[in-house]
Amino acid sequence: MLICTDVDYRPDGTARAAGVMFREWMDATPTHELVVSVAEVEPYQPGAFYRRELPCLLALLEQAAQLHPLDAVMIDGYVTLDACGRAGLGLYLFEALPRVLSVAVPVIGVAKTAFQGSGHAVAVTRGDSLTPLFITAVGLDVAEAAGHVVQMAGPYRLPTLLKRADALCRRAP
Repeated sequence: MLICTDVDYRPDGTARAAGVMFREWMDATPTHELVVSVAEVEPYQPGAFYRRELPCLLALLEQAAQLHPLDAVMIDGYVTLDACGRAGLGLYLFEALPRVLSVAVPVIGVAKTAFQGSGHAVAVTRGDSLTPLFITAVGLDVAEAAGHVVQMAGPYRLPTLLKRADALCRRAP
């Protein structure tokens, strides 16, 4: 099973993590949708975003794996931050998953913006958009990961199911 994830942070210090599960990269509709509320979230720390988001994603993925074994996890962000492999959220997630799920699961990062040092990411365009998405991955070849993102359903820049995860976590409880 594949899963797109996203997290929304609330003004009261809580968060909602959402996951949209699907079977095949070209699927247009989800198999399952999950939303997990996280009561206490670390404050944002520049350069350490993973400390805030990682616990939320792990709580979500632990529940998702109870429904179906996971074959890959897609996050909104970077797996690695530069060509030297400096860890981003996705790499921290990849390293934590075996402790939570007892199995390693590939992680694909889909970032909407480039930043200095992110030239290692594979830029892909989708739909009629000329603005690329920036793909990084761990646990599978980044070119393969980029190919999966390109073939995902949806006529726009962001794949439909990734947009669905974003909408789910932002929805009022």
